[in-house]
Amino acid sequence: MENMNHSKTRTSEKASRFTESVIREMTRLAARHEAINLSQGFPDFPAPAVLKQAACVAIGADINQYAITWGAKRFRDALAAKTKRHLGLKIDPERHITVCCGSTEAMISSLMAVVDPGDEVVIFEPYYENYWPDAVLCGATPRFVRLHAPDWTFKPGELAAAFSERTKAVILCTPNNPTGKVFSRTELEAIGELCKRHDALAITDEIYEHIIYEGAEHTSMATLPGMWERTITINSMSKTYSVTGWRVGYAIAPEDLTASIRKVHDFLTVGAAAPLQEAGVTAMELPESYYSKMAAEYAERREFLLNVLREVGFEFTVPQGAYYVMTDFRAFGYDDDLKFTRHMIEDIGVAVVPGSSFFSDPESGKHLVRFCFCKTRETLEAAAVRLRKLKVTARR
Repeated sequence: MENMNHSKTRTSEKASRFTESVIREMTRLAARHEAINLSQGFPDFPAPAVLKQAACVAIGADINQYAITWGAKRFRDALAAKTKRHLGLKIDPERHITVCCGSTEAMISSLMAVVDPGDEVVIFEPYYENYWPDAVLCGATPRFVRLHAPDWTFKPGELAAAFSERTKAVILCTPNNPTGKVFSRTELEAIGELCKRHDALAITDEIYEHIIYEGAEHTSMATLPGMWERTITINSMSKTYSVTGWRVGYAIAPEDLTASIRKVHDFLTVGAAAPLQEAGVTAMELPESYYSKMAAEYAERREFLLNVLREVGFEFTVPQGAYYVMTDFRAFGYDDDLKFTRHMIEDIGVAVVPGSSFFSDPESGKHLVRFCFCKTRETLEAAAVRLRKLKVTARR
């Protein structure tokens, strides 16, 4: 009889190498302690009325069954037209687009489609927390390259040293979460040259492409000479249209990569919500004035929050894009981000994200926390009242 005392490990080794999302845990803690949530990056204001109406119309029209696995044709056509209009990039909706359940699924589907166990993936840090687990789940070895404060720039020598004959891809987020950095064309060209030299792919997360501020310009890696053939562009409706819960994202890539991404996507999720893809057609057809107005409104929110943070004693680099700011809190007498985050949530009543969650070595982020400002003016003003308590507390 089999020895029942000798049992197999019930969970995988790879699942033991990372935690649940720290960002989403902060949202749960904010609710528990009735703290204002400046941690997770979702707007607390309504989506555009025209999009909500389009979704209701789609459901009323019985667009409720499976769409084509890799995306409803009307949505892909509209997406291709918007990409041509915005980026000047002509893509074929039949051969170059995979619609996924948010950019999160688009990223893991893309990595699983191109990465094999033993490959290496270059990741800039501080990084959005999904990238490391995504690489681990694919069996890849992450190679981290530091973005150095205060300007969050990489050192060319450090980047070059991270590439090798085993490098399969580099993951890049621009505009960047969590730092707000917008990579310059010169920086992108340097990354692209290393990709070409080592026959590696660039997987670019560009979901904040329309949220940029004065002096910054978003450049898509796929538009650079020689990079369309080796770039997978990840994007989503979530941030641009304030519909993070709709989970409609997409990957744009050359035909051979798209074919592989579509296969993985099919067996992960089958497809994104059909009525929300139909509403996405309306989103893709919004006029340019929508994007300029949105960026201007985020600029006002950014200015308000940064002024408050500066007033109470945080140190930071002004973000060029996205809607986050990484801050140094050591002026308040703390040297541990987890303790400071707990103090912020439980005593001050404002939820932030501990900086260590954005680094492979937690020590590198132990003096940092991330704020987001994709909130109404009323929410930010209420947060300001609470943050000013921190100033008083710090002076005791």
